[in-house]
Amino acid sequence: MPRNRNTFSSLAAWRRRVVAHALQGGWRWAQRAGAVTAEHQGKLRFRRLGEGTRLAFPQGTVFGERWIEIGACCIIAEQVTLTAGMLPGLDLGTETVLTLGDGVVLGRGSHVIADAEVTIGSDTYCGPYVYITSTNHSYDDPDEPVGRQWPRSAPVSIGPGCWLGTGAVVLPGARLGRNVVVAAGAVVRGEVPDHSVVAGAPAKVVRSWDPENGWQPPLRTPAPVPIPEDVTPEQLAALAEWEVEQAGTAAS
Repeated sequence: MPRNRNTFSSLAAWRRRVVAHALQGGWRWAQRAGAVTAEHQGKLRFRRLGEGTRLAFPQGTVFGERWIEIGACCIIAEQVTLTAGMLPGLDLGTETVLTLGDGVVLGRGSHVIADAEVTIGSDTYCGPYVYITSTNHSYDDPDEPVGRQWPRSAPVSIGPGCWLGTGAVVLPGARLGRNVVVAAGAVVRGEVPDHSVVAGAPAKVVRSWDPENGWQPPLRTPAPVPIPEDVTPEQLAALAEWEVEQAGTAAS
């Protein structure tokens, strides 16, 4: 009797759906169970981990937690590396080495490497794959491989309210002021004044705030219209759903 290919195809498709559903459900469970919070730190023991902060699962490389302070309501995305010290197991003394203020966001795959002191101010947002380090390779000896030469370290300070775009790099000794915007892919070193925008490699100031004349050069797009204070979250959700429906109608 010939086999019914449609029957076998339907059965295989059903099995794939069942397996996919099980795997996705298991992964969501692992993400919830593996997240690190102040109440459920697992094996990690930070010097401080503020209330409402969450390190998503899976975490990246994390060591030197005894010298790491993380404020309240921070969002640390998946695969984010946080390290204090050059290697695990070192005694770094009594002072905090890496400090994240309240409300800091570190995007997926970001790295914060603190061999010397690194401070990230409150409400600083970092896009994916941002790299912040207080240590850099040296190449003084032309006859020695760069990777074998002792690195140089210098403290890093990032002021509150900054925005670091995807792939931005902050090098040792950098000092960013308040509400600084770092363009995607920029490489920052040295001092960056408050309320400025930097871009490029090496990064340079491309726009800054003047109290009398506003942003210079002027912004090319109008300021976004703020959400009225009396609008409720339910109304915003309904508006978003309506916009999706309108977009679907227009596409058809």
